Amino acid sequence: MPFGRNPDAYPERLMSMHQQPGSRPGPIGILARIGGIIAASTAAGVLLAFMLVPFIGGAGVLTRDVVKSFENLPDALSTPPLAQRSVLLSADGSILATLYYQNRVEVPLDSISPYMRQATVAIEDSRFLDHNGVDLRGIVRSVATNASAGSVEQGSSTLTMQYVKNVLVNQATTADELDAARGKSSTRKLREVRYALGLEKIFTKGEILERYLNIAYFGAGAYGVEAASRRYFSKPAADLDLAQAATLAGIVQQPTAYDPLRNPELSTVRRNVVLKRMAELGYVTQDEADRAALTSMASTLRPSLTTNGCTSSYAPFFCDYVVQTIRKDPTFGATPEEREAFLPRGGYTIRTTLDPKAQNGAYQTVTDYIPVRDDSRRATAISMVEPGTGHVLAMTQNREWGTSGRGRTTYNYNVGRDMGGTIGMQAGSTFKVFALAAALEAGVSPYEYIPAYSPKTFTEFVNCTTGEKFDPVTVRNSTTSGTLDMARATAYSTNTYFMTIEERTGICRPAEIAESMGVTLGNGDPLLRVPTLAIGTMEVTPLAMANAYATFAAHGIHCNPVVILDIRDRAGARLPVPDGDCTRVIKRDVADTVTVMLNGVVDGSIPGRTGQAMSLEKRQVAGKTGTTNDSAAVWFAGYTPQIAAAVWVGDPRGGYGHPMKQVTIKGTYYDQVFGGTLPGPIWRDSMELALAGTEPLDFDIKNKYGMTTQDPYTYVYVAPTKPAEPDLPTFENAPAPAPAEPAPTTP
Repeated sequence: MPFGRNPDAYPERLMSMHQQPGSRPGPIGILARIGGIIAASTAAGVLLAFMLVPFIGGAGVLTRDVVKSFENLPDALSTPPLAQRSVLLSADGSILATLYYQNRVEVPLDSISPYMRQATVAIEDSRFLDHNGVDLRGIVRSVATNASAGSVEQGSSTLTMQYVKNVLVNQATTADELDAARGKSSTRKLREVRYALGLEKIFTKGEILERYLNIAYFGAGAYGVEAASRRYFSKPAADLDLAQAATLAGIVQQPTAYDPLRNPELSTVRRNVVLKRMAELGYVTQDEADRAALTSMASTLRPSLTTNGCTSSYAPFFCDYVVQTIRKDPTFGATPEEREAFLPRGGYTIRTTLDPKAQNGAYQTVTDYIPVRDDSRRATAISMVEPGTGHVLAMTQNREWGTSGRGRTTYNYNVGRDMGGTIGMQAGSTFKVFALAAALEAGVSPYEYIPAYSPKTFTEFVNCTTGEKFDPVTVRNSTTSGTLDMARATAYSTNTYFMTIEERTGICRPAEIAESMGVTLGNGDPLLRVPTLAIGTMEVTPLAMANAYATFAAHGIHCNPVVILDIRDRAGARLPVPDGDCTRVIKRDVADTVTVMLNGVVDGSIPGRTGQAMSLEKRQVAGKTGTTNDSAAVWFAGYTPQIAAAVWVGDPRGGYGHPMKQVTIKGTYYDQVFGGTLPGPIWRDSMELALAGTEPLDFDIKNKYGMTTQDPYTYVYVAPTKPAEPDLPTFENAPAPAPAEPAPTTP
């Protein structure tokens, strides 16, 4: 009895051939069969030429050319790894996103149901285990059929040849290559024959069948049997029953026509053809085939869709930042093309730094304070970073991912333009920390009282490059003026105090400190060395500011933002990933003194301090508000020992055309929005949710002043010798900044 018709032997051989290379001939067998294979191959090429050319004028010349071309083809076929979907995970291992060119999950043959193996061979190549890659009997049969019909009515491709065709299609990089792999030509068929014969010398039958089932397209966006099984039946390929296996095996011939989700009636007819063929060949009994054929298609289907890309992720803007990181970092490929293909082709499992608790809490908070489709059209964004590691724990904004419609955008307001974001937003008084650090580093004492009247004109600022003096700059305060020490000036955010200490240190060093902590302009350029640097005229991003504040929390150790913890390839091997390259950028006593000053803004006892509403119960906090002219952009940036975060609120269309004055947000009217009005509460509530369940920690403060975070503001207060001015714009005579880059799709 022929093997293919033995119902007991066939499943047994199908199950064992992957582990035991019994169908692969030994060296002596190969040598003995080479002559026969070549002769059969040549004959196959000639027959194919006659079969595929309806009108063969000069058949002798054609046959000679076909044979010559056949003999010149290489025996080996390059079979690179198949494109396979990659999975992004949050830090806790939950799925963040799936990315792919082809939705495929490769599985070994023993993880594919025996019914699926039988059904595939039965309908596609019943003599699969008996030929050497080219079925001459099938060729003769199809030649006769096609000759009598006058056209190509019946094919003669074996499973091995179909696998070759799929490999060539997957390797195609140009339209011509794709046409050559798919076209109906004698050249294509000839190439398939030669490669099929070569592959049968290299791989066992089990290996070929496994490769075929993993590369074939099963419709509905599913490549390979595992993805197809999950797409149509929501189960692994190992668990396919007879009716389901016959359905999948029948799809391959015409994936669109036989798609059971689109065309269930036609798919049912095709499934039953497969079942009938399985019974004829003895793979299943007639009774089994009949029972399976009576099963309704609807009762077997349980479709599920594997989403592709960041669009459907619960953290789409963080997800996109991970993708952008991979596209830019040479760790993931030497060329842009290699990096572009890394995720959707590689089959990687990538665990990111995202903390779902922090992410979900932040999104809940930003959308609660400013709903996605709020009538004001104002936007807010928050980034959270872990001090000492650079791990980005959360990144979100009150927008949905999308290209059209109100409340949708694909601009990430948290990052710069080269990473899918904007040119940034003016930071306001959150930038004063860099002037603080430079002054402390230069020996300015926090106990010194400095005249900080309003208005105050500055005439000693010097250009960092040319050494020439800037024109005089006049600045006003919007809060308390007078003769102030560092603690009170920081708590009140007194502009002329910070301009005075910046004039002492020069512009260069505050800018250098900011850049050493990763802060540049949102467009990627270095910070401008201008006198108003200290009071926040530079356009920066929430992620950059959160990471800079994390540097102070880490006692002066700066780490680059990190979003990837671990990458495993499809074999489970670990790949290298970029780390934070953590480096000390300022002395610890300087960083810790800045922390003391910022702690006083929130938790101190000075009345009227700008950050007093941002205290966290039983936790030490350091932070700073920021408000630009006309409240075009408002900020709060701050940290605990565990998390640093920065919040921006403004208008993505460009703040100077849409100031946050006389505006109604979520039904509440604001005469003017300040850093402590919206960004501060968003920061506070987001931090409380992110830190819930964690142990409160104290700042480990060490500095030469002996200061601690236990309310150090016990100095003798010296009353101003000039009365404080009323609320006025933050500064004047400063260079006019460019508006924030608009998000065209965001109303």
